[in-house]
Amino acid sequence: MTSRRRVGAILAGLALLAPMVIGAAAAPTSRPAALCWSLIFTCPSPTPTPKASPTTPGLPGVPALPGATTPGAHPADPAAPAPAPSPSPVPATTDADAPVFTKIPASMGSQGLSFTGLRGIAIVNVPTIDGGTVRVLKISADSITITGFSLTVRPPDGPGLVTTADTMTLTGHVSVYLGSVTATTQDGRSLTLGTDTPPPLDDVSPGLLRVTMGLVGTIADSIHYTNTDQRIVQP
Repeated sequence: MTSRRRVGAILAGLALLAPMVIGAAAAPTSRPAALCWSLIFTCPSPTPTPKASPTTPGLPGVPALPGATTPGAHPADPAAPAPAPSPSPVPATTDADAPVFTKIPASMGSQGLSFTGLRGIAIVNVPTIDGGTVRVLKISADSITITGFSLTVRPPDGPGLVTTADTMTLTGHVSVYLGSVTATTQDGRSLTLGTDTPPPLDDVSPGLLRVTMGLVGTIADSIHYTNTDQRIVQP
């Protein structure tokens, strides 16, 4: 009786376990893997789930058409304009009339800058004291008057010199060589000039206000200051 009960218990246990293994084999591959008891059976490695092929949105089982988009996608608008490319810097000619300048520009500020006989604005290369050249913005005029003038010359390894004046006037064959300019035009617009492309004369000829510039150098027949002051500043 005891041996029959044991056989019956073992058979009952196998009967309970059998549906788990059989059900795992018959279950669809898309369902989670069925339970396998490794103490009694050798568990097979799970079969990888095949990847579904792309289908047309909204039509299950139909292969996706070329160029079809998925719901929620935002295709590029073919009519949208492409961003405009940045303009290339204009070629710089060598200024044969320029003297040899230092490599480091001075910092110049003013309350206002006005011209008479403004002849042109160009991008040129000028020689530097180390034997190289530097690309600069050249302004040519008959005269230039700077009000609220301030000039700071600061060597990299020593004290600097600050020069201020109520006015600075350059007269006769004036050429001013600049690395950069930020200013306000007479009609209130902000203006930034660099050494890539020269600005239109109409933006500059009426004069500029609140000017800050990197001054490489200047030449003129005469330079006149009023109420000048100079002081040394430590680095």
